[in-house]
Amino acid sequence: MDIQSSIEHQPMSRFQVSAIGVCMLINMLDGFDVLVVAFTAASISAEWGLSATSIGTLLSAGLVGMTVGSLVLGPLADRFGRRPMVLACLVIISLGMVLSGFTQNMGQLTLARLITGLGIGGMLPSLNTIVSEFSSLRWRSFSVSLLQAGYPIGATVGGTLAAILIGAYGWRSVYICAGLASTLMLLVVWFRLPESMDYLMTRRPRNALARVNALLARLGKEPVNALPELSASAAQERAGYADLLATPGLLRVTALFCVAFFIVMFSFYFVLSWTPKLLVDAGMSTNEGISGGIILNVGGILGSILLGFISSRLDISRLIALYMMISAGLMLAFSTVTEFNPSMLALALFLGFFIFGSMVGLYAFAPHLYPARSRAAGLSVAIGFGRIGGVLSPALAGYLFDQGWERADGFIAFAIPLLVSMIAVLLLGSVWRGQSATSRPVVTG
Repeated sequence: MDIQSSIEHQPMSRFQVSAIGVCMLINMLDGFDVLVVAFTAASISAEWGLSATSIGTLLSAGLVGMTVGSLVLGPLADRFGRRPMVLACLVIISLGMVLSGFTQNMGQLTLARLITGLGIGGMLPSLNTIVSEFSSLRWRSFSVSLLQAGYPIGATVGGTLAAILIGAYGWRSVYICAGLASTLMLLVVWFRLPESMDYLMTRRPRNALARVNALLARLGKEPVNALPELSASAAQERAGYADLLATPGLLRVTALFCVAFFIVMFSFYFVLSWTPKLLVDAGMSTNEGISGGIILNVGGILGSILLGFISSRLDISRLIALYMMISAGLMLAFSTVTEFNPSMLALALFLGFFIFGSMVGLYAFAPHLYPARSRAAGLSVAIGFGRIGGVLSPALAGYLFDQGWERADGFIAFAIPLLVSMIAVLLLGSVWRGQSATSRPVVTG
């Protein structure tokens, strides 16, 4: 029997839904862990007397760790398995978050944030793989969008919790609470998260057949007497990067995706990281600043889930381009906000909706333009390049604010590049529409 094909084409079981739900819970935790500095920045700055540049460094530290973790720890999942890697990374995240709660200066907190980012970055590739593998083709795009929606959901819940904890116990309690939540998640993963079927089938660890049959039983499927022969040669597995360099069309596609991901993450992490602090600097209270950040993430939840529904019915490239253009306009409008009122909250809600949608849309669109043998390589290059933009933007913004830039200047400067990413996506859309139906790769989420 073709095991993966049966998973893709048959109705999803309760076990599959549960596995995807666990991955979403983990991503919710990651959303809180990544953006916790944004919610505590005003309190940290007030206690330690930090400059905007120093705050920007703290905001970028976790993103640097994520980039390194993705490059160094992420590939280890191919050797040791997705589930063990998720467990190991949760241990690292828990350690980093708890240590953050006991830091006494910026250097210590920066190091703790780097540790936390290492765990998050090392874990994300495994989560995406597990969700994709345990989803049917019918629900795969929505499942991937739902996984991505976990990020703003976690940030929303975490921001609400942060506002309560900061007022009652101080900013350190937020980190300790998040660390304890990560520790509890270890138990959930241990009992509820399955190993990747693809890992068991292709890497063949000890007792692979028994483990595959145990997994098939949980999926409600019949056991197999033997695992199928591996069809891909080592040369085929290495062909991905070679294809990118040797094929002019793929090289052009990858370059355009690099531009799009870089700019979107550049603007995305500026908005998500700096908004709460900038609202406080504009005269709002700490709780009002955090509330502004929470509303951004509420919009992100709606934008991520809705895009998962409509992307299969509309031209996704034009849809993403529209999202980017609207995001730029909303950032310009948000630069004029001076008071905590319903209009500000509405702007924050719609900004979150469209800028999160732009990010999720790129993740959903990218697989359309790569053949299977080059898909992983192309996505790794484009997303890795995008993360560089995510690392640079918070630190650059902090430096510019210390040089005398106003809040409005920051929103304007980080909004305009979105128009360049919009053009890149439209060019990619023309390439996609030019592909014939027979040569276009199958979208797998």
